[in-house]
Amino acid sequence: MKRNSIIRKGTALLLSLLICLGASGCPAKEEQAELDLSQTSFEDLVEQAKGSTVSFYGWGGDELINNWIDTVFAPQMKEKYDITIDRVPMDIDQILNKLSSEVQAGKKDGSIDMIWINGENFFSAKENNLLYGPFTQALPNFKNYVDETSSDTCYDFAYPIEGYEAPYGKAQLVLINDEEKTPETPSNAQELLEFVKKYPGQVTYPAPPDFTGSAFVRNIIYEFVDPEVFVDMEADKETVKAAIEPALAYLRELNPYLWKQGKSFPATVAQQETMYMDGELLLHMRYESYWIATAIEKGMCSQTSRSFLFDNGTIGNTNFVAIAQNASNKAGALVAINELLSPEIQASRYDQLKILPVLDNDKLSDEEKALFDAVDPGPGTIPQEELLEKRLPEMPVKLVPIIEELWQEEVVGK
Repeated sequence: MKRNSIIRKGTALLLSLLICLGASGCPAKEEQAELDLSQTSFEDLVEQAKGSTVSFYGWGGDELINNWIDTVFAPQMKEKYDITIDRVPMDIDQILNKLSSEVQAGKKDGSIDMIWINGENFFSAKENNLLYGPFTQALPNFKNYVDETSSDTCYDFAYPIEGYEAPYGKAQLVLINDEEKTPETPSNAQELLEFVKKYPGQVTYPAPPDFTGSAFVRNIIYEFVDPEVFVDMEADKETVKAAIEPALAYLRELNPYLWKQGKSFPATVAQQETMYMDGELLLHMRYESYWIATAIEKGMCSQTSRSFLFDNGTIGNTNFVAIAQNASNKAGALVAINELLSPEIQASRYDQLKILPVLDNDKLSDEEKALFDAVDPGPGTIPQEELLEKRLPEMPVKLVPIIEELWQEEVVGK
């Protein structure tokens, strides 16, 4: 999704070189943690963190989320634990470059405590030994409220998490149209083809590697290829190309009927969003399940706009929070992440930010369930139950850049 944009291969390689070319080589994981969680209770962590400040680094481009952190989460942490949350807005590639530089320089008390992260960013950070962990088993709310066996908890873009990040919120790709302008809601790839033929020049999608555009392409691939095929697939270009060729052929078939005949595409989902709101496009998409409700409430979209899914489902993922390997306030970060997994905070995010919660409903008490049941997702949205029933897994992170490269070579202008 936009807020955790994928680092390209070159950046991941640079991270490896920055870490591993240091004088002492890559630090061993056993040397990372000064805080021994096996010998420290959560109550001890709370006491250690009292009066401290936790730096929370993450994408700062969503003012609703920024405001929620500053006016809901931060005050609760201060009142409940006497912990100050210092929100530091920064793009994830800048965050990881900063973190890698500090680790390479041997800085023990790093400036970054918590990081909002997922996908290839997490893969790069964990592979390059930039993260502290495993830590999730030290969090009471993780053990009490999260399904520890769920694929959403165990894997991030099919990459093993192993306790090095905790779930923060769920997202899922949705398609959007205005039922007054286009009463049809394509329920599969074939119906989408019929849709674009009926409305030539008024449909398109963001160009990968835009996060949403890339997810849409992967979703189209799932219309032709079982997701299970990709689980253990080798990250080999020819292998991937052979597997996804039916989807590439379909995307080429769409081109003549798309905006600019598929010779060019909106560079970002934000550009596509403007075109949709201006009436230039009749179809939109977001990797934020309830974006449409906020857009309608703000007057950005008409009251007749609605989100919908393909019958086979759409791709969903989870975003996470991790702790820097050299965080100066690990205890405070652990307490803060535990609080992010509380039913009260997750319900608040669901209510105010329209972000799908990460807690296991079966682990909630009746009183806790009522917090979530009371939330109205807003107009134009899809019920949470339907979203989760039609939720498709993300592809292994190593395949995503290959698919984006193949799209550029085999689809654009073809």
